[in-house]
Amino acid sequence: MTFSRNAISSEHIDAHASANSSSIHYPLTPTSRSIELPDTSTRVSYRQISSYIEARIQRGDWQAHERLPSVRQLSRDSGMHRLTVFKAYQHLKTQGTIYARSKSGYYVAPPAVHTLTNENELEPARFDGTLNELHHLPARFQFSQALIDPNLLPNHYFTEYTKKVFDLYPKLLGTYAHVQGDLELRQLLAQYFSQHSRFYIEPEELLIASGAQQAIFLIAEAWIRPGDYVLVESPTYATALDVFRQKGARFLEVDIDANGYNIEQIDRLMRQYRPRLFYLNPTFHNPTGLCIPAEQRKQLVDLAAQHQCLLIEDDTCSDIYFGAAPPPPLFAYDTEGYTIHIRSFSKYISPGLRIACIAARQPWMHMLISCKSLTDGGTPLLNQKVFLHYFMSDRLHRHLDTLRIALRIRMERMQDELQQTNWRYTEPQGGLNLWIELPQELSASRLLSYALTEGISFVPGSLFDHAKRPSQHIRLSFSFANEMLIEQGMKELIRIADEL
Repeated sequence: MTFSRNAISSEHIDAHASANSSSIHYPLTPTSRSIELPDTSTRVSYRQISSYIEARIQRGDWQAHERLPSVRQLSRDSGMHRLTVFKAYQHLKTQGTIYARSKSGYYVAPPAVHTLTNENELEPARFDGTLNELHHLPARFQFSQALIDPNLLPNHYFTEYTKKVFDLYPKLLGTYAHVQGDLELRQLLAQYFSQHSRFYIEPEELLIASGAQQAIFLIAEAWIRPGDYVLVESPTYATALDVFRQKGARFLEVDIDANGYNIEQIDRLMRQYRPRLFYLNPTFHNPTGLCIPAEQRKQLVDLAAQHQCLLIEDDTCSDIYFGAAPPPPLFAYDTEGYTIHIRSFSKYISPGLRIACIAARQPWMHMLISCKSLTDGGTPLLNQKVFLHYFMSDRLHRHLDTLRIALRIRMERMQDELQQTNWRYTEPQGGLNLWIELPQELSASRLLSYALTEGISFVPGSLFDHAKRPSQHIRLSFSFANEMLIEQGMKELIRIADEL
């Protein structure tokens, strides 16, 4: 069955909606049985659309169990927004006029079933899953994943480096990796940290992990026991919360805002609860994008030593800055050994290699190596060697310069679209995300529900809260979609928000 544009007006739909079905005078229908759809210059409600479709069903244009046009097809052919068509179908479904088959579409229901429902049931289902589950939902406009567009990564070089690695190490695949990580790589990273992060460390104080998430898991496995208190920022990285929660941790919140941390609050919490550790992300914080000033970093390491609380510093984006470079990591200020530094290189070099590094003094490193040996026996050696030879090349520095420019352009493109809204945010100086505060009348969870039906994905602020409390914030990642997709996706997201 085909649909043609501009064959009926909104008044035509109103006529069908208001007349009794037994006395409706239908226009002559073409042999193709084309439906005439409304003039989109006149605002048409979902009730008008659903009334017209119901009248056609009553006339017999569609028989019981016959498949109706898809939401996408009806939206495309009519010029109406898919959200309006979706709500019309949902309305007909809930009153029993039509029914849905999973991954198949909507069908005419037998005439026997007609149940009315309340208006709330027209809402799409609310998302109630984890961050990982959200990332796996299909999306045309991907604003939920804080990943870098693969087109911006140096993928074409890795064929060359892989060949080079096999030429240099012909027996590589016949060799197990050292549990602590390849010594050649640890030596290179020790030199890198001395030159770029301003702290001196021995290769024996470094451990190669299969990504930052594994590093967090190893630390939780080594230190957290059920009932232990753990300090976390509010908001903070959702996956870290899941890891700590699985270990039975009890959370203590630390506020973070444009001024950084409340140092007095941290001192009070450490003194009162004696937390096992403080997990923090002080450099281009996820999700807010904030960067903690150097003075507070010094105060934090002093408090950690005073209260014997481990600081777990998660650093994934310190090389992604748009102006001045950020201050040195906490580890650089720590003279007592109460900081463990997690440095991930996966996001901006090659996510598939899954390379991260943990820097820790003794005896902490010995505990981490024991946990690593029971987890996977060592990060794959091939991954480490390929990463090593790219990391030591001049190409890396050129890549970072180009990448920073490209990401800044994408951030500014998203900001351009946000100018037409009253949504609020603080412009980050680095990282991959914008942390948006929505107006009070707009529900973040409701916006996500409708956005997902349109193929738009973002992260609601509640997922960054250990108690998953409702939040007026959302995280929009500008790093994965290109400028054209950012423009299109943001326009659609803002339009959905305006319609709610």
